[in-house]
Parts: sequence; C-alpha cells; structure tokens
Amino acid sequence: MNHFQYRHGQLCAEEVPLARIADEVGTPFYCYSQATLERHFRVFQQALNGMDATVCFAVKSNSNIAVIRTLAAMGAGADVVSGGELRRALAAGVDAGKIVFSGVGKTREELDFALRSGIMQLNVESEPELTELDEAARALGKVAEIGVRVNPDVDAHTHAKITTGRKENKFGIEWTRARQVFQRAKQLEGIEPVAVAVHIGSQLIELEPFRQAFSRVRDLVLMLRADGINIRRVDLGGGLGIPYDAEEPPSPAEYVQIIRETLGDLGCHLVLEPGRVLVGNAGVLVSKVIYVKEGSTRTFVVCDAAMNDLVRPAMYDAHHDIRPVIEPPAGTVTQPMDVVGPICETGDTFAKQRPLPPLEPGDLISFGTAGAYGAAMASQYNSRLLVPEVLVKGGTYAVVRARPSYEDMLALENIPEWLA
Repeated sequence: MNHFQYRHGQLCAEEVPLARIADEVGTPFYCYSQATLERHFRVFQQALNGMDATVCFAVKSNSNIAVIRTLAAMGAGADVVSGGELRRALAAGVDAGKIVFSGVGKTREELDFALRSGIMQLNVESEPELTELDEAARALGKVAEIGVRVNPDVDAHTHAKITTGRKENKFGIEWTRARQVFQRAKQLEGIEPVAVAVHIGSQLIELEPFRQAFSRVRDLVLMLRADGINIRRVDLGGGLGIPYDAEEPPSPAEYVQIIRETLGDLGCHLVLEPGRVLVGNAGVLVSKVIYVKEGSTRTFVVCDAAMNDLVRPAMYDAHHDIRPVIEPPAGTVTQPMDVVGPICETGDTFAKQRPLPPLEPGDLISFGTAGAYGAAMASQYNSRLLVPEVLVKGGTYAVVRARPSYEDMLALENIPEWLA
C-alpha cells in the first residue's frame, strides 16, 4: 500500500496534489510520502514481534537525510556502504550503535572513521580487509566488533546485476572457507568476531533462496560456536522484493517466518537490512511532457525527466508504473506509447509501447515505485541538474533536497592557469 492516490481527479501524495508541488518546485522532482515510509517500517517491525532484532535501513536505496531521519525516529538503524553514507546516517540522527558498515572496498580512511564513530559492526568481506581493519583498530587503541560476510553460493533468481550471493560474485567470503577466516580473526588483537553476515541479492520475490542461505548461516554459527567463537549476532542483509509490475513478492511476515524457522533457536541478535521494501513504494518521480512525437511506427512521449534522473529502466530494464497526474475520465481509450527522455541515447527510454491515455505537452506524469534507487543513483549526465526531492506529511510538504543552479554545478570545476 502507498499514499499516492487520485483525489478529486488529481494524483496526490497523501493530501497534497502533485500538480501543486510541480507548480511551486518545478519538474522533474522526486516526492516521498512520510505516511508510507512509516507504515512500511511498522509492518516490518510487527513481523519481528517477539524477536531480538535491529532493523538497519539500507541507506544505499535512498540516502536522503530526511528519509533516513523519518525511519530513525521510529527506531531504525542504518546499513551503510561508504564513508559518505555513514556521515549521512549520523547527520540524520541514527544511533551509532545501530549502524552496520558493509561493502567490499572500504578504504583505510573509511575504516578509521567508522572506528572513531563507535558503530555497532563492520562487515568484513575479504582477508586483506581483515588485516587492514586489525591494523586500523590497533592504531586507534580499539577493538573492532566484526561480522564476516559469507557468500553462501545461493542463486537468488533475480537480475544478474543485483545478485550478490553466488560464488562468482565479488561479495563476501566463500562459505566453505569462512570457518578458517573466523579462526584467524579470533587471533587478531584488534578484532572481535561476533557475527555471521550474509546478503544474497536484491528484489527477491521467492522465499526458497532465503531459506537456503539462512540454513547455511545456521550451520556455520553452530560450527563456530563449537570452535569456541562467541557468535552472538547474525546479519541477514536485505533483498526482499516489491511489486513493480505483476510480481507477487512474499510479505515481511512470510519472510520473517523463514527466519524464525531457520535461526529462531540460536539465541542470536538479528540484524536485518531492508531498503527497497521500506522506501520503494514511498516515492514517485514527477515529470512534464515536453513533446508528443508521432513516428512512422509508434508514438513517443518526450518528457523532461531522463535516464540520469531514474536510471533503473535503462540499467535493469525495470518497469515503473506511469500515471497521468490529472486523472483521465472513466472510459478513456488508451494507446501504446514509448515514454522517453531528452538524453541523446536510445537507452533513455522509460517504457516501450505502454498503454496510456492521450497526453499533450505540459501534462504531468508520475513514475511510480521510484523511492528506491531513484534519486540515490541519479547523476548529472549531459550536464543536467540533479532534481529536487520533496517529503510530504499530511497536507504539507518540504523540499528536502533543493535543485542546484547551473552556477552551483559549474562552481565545482575550474580552468587551470595554463588554459586561462
């Protein structure tokens, strides 16, 4: 469920017409519903009722500080994958003791900052990283509580670019070798191994891959405890899918039931890292039609949003629902259209032959389920300005990331003296 519905013929975010925001902020823009964010977090928390667990929002899915703060106010921690994301989480008010730092390529500077910040856990993904983290911790007079991310070699049955749990993927340590890595970690002065971590991919729409991965985690925890290693946390990552089109992903309750069945009797504190499932349906991208171009074989709707604003269709062939902001009259006949952006690449296409009602220049359209991996993956390709982000609460809204000016963009660069 989300809070983007037609009211009196206008598509609204909660009680605010998107057309009103477009008039005042300009297009394109991202819009998030605070009520939807809060509802999704409550549903996830309720599924975990009675379990010793921390929900760490995956900041990579939506790194807006206001979004992070909304979830932090409800008790969420943060899963971060860079020093920048860690700074965003802290700036948003996330308790450092609820932050997990993952990622295969943490630099020494990032490790130092995480240690100084006192975060809950660093997830180590390679033996060279383990060595570097030990040196960093000892240099600061600290002991780093770590999880070792294991790669369980489980096929998540998801898009090849977002699967992370196969042995050919770059993530984690092969699960058959993890026991030796834990034994080595136990001997290091600057390291305390406390957790087994796993994350097998994103946008999973079936439960069996989770069951397979979590069962391997269970076996590993029992072996490590037999080795005298005190594993007291299990980090299960994220990855639960959402409906973009015709998918029917499992509910958070069904997902958590798999956790109860596979890991519920271990006595471990559980760390979960949902991202998309919390924010995906909580956001839309609103754009204005520039032209309607009649080609020889199809109709093109050219809008002012582009692949630099929402790259998922170009990168993953992803589907996003497209709706006119002004509700079409009942019985309006649709026709197939290609919805495209202004960038000089054929890949700048949001939808092909999508049935849509008649559209005219100046009409507003909304791309649904854009709250995850939309603004967070945006760029300034073609020297296009990053679009603003808006957060709605009830009948009011605030711009939570302003649209920069061209002067702002150009001020980041300079001409060297030999070209002056």
